[in-house]
Amino acid sequence: MSMFNERKDALEAKYAYDQEQMFKFIAKRNHRLGLWAAELLGREGEEADAYAHEVIKSDFEEPGEEDVVRKVTGDLEGTGTTEDTVRSKMKLFLAEVMEEARNESS
Repeated sequence: MSMFNERKDALEAKYAYDQEQMFKFIAKRNHRLGLWAAELLGREGEEADAYAHEVIKSDFEEPGEEDVVRKVTGDLEGTGTTEDTVRSKMKLFLAEVMEEARNESS
């Protein structure tokens, strides 16, 4: 019976680790998205970084990523940037962050 408990504990630990990693990946993705959007808004330096942190914080408003999409799309209104473009950038940035993590662990 102990073997089953050890296996269960190992699976729970892996799940917790994977969830923590994904949380970090999404936060990094949101930071990059914020910096990208800040550039489109003409913000630079500390102002761009502050905006990127606003984007990260917006992800805590509700489960999922719709809160981030809504914030960035709303902020970029008038720049010609569509919701589809924002979603595309989110996918691209998440893929980049995950690839970088894979390369770092190799």
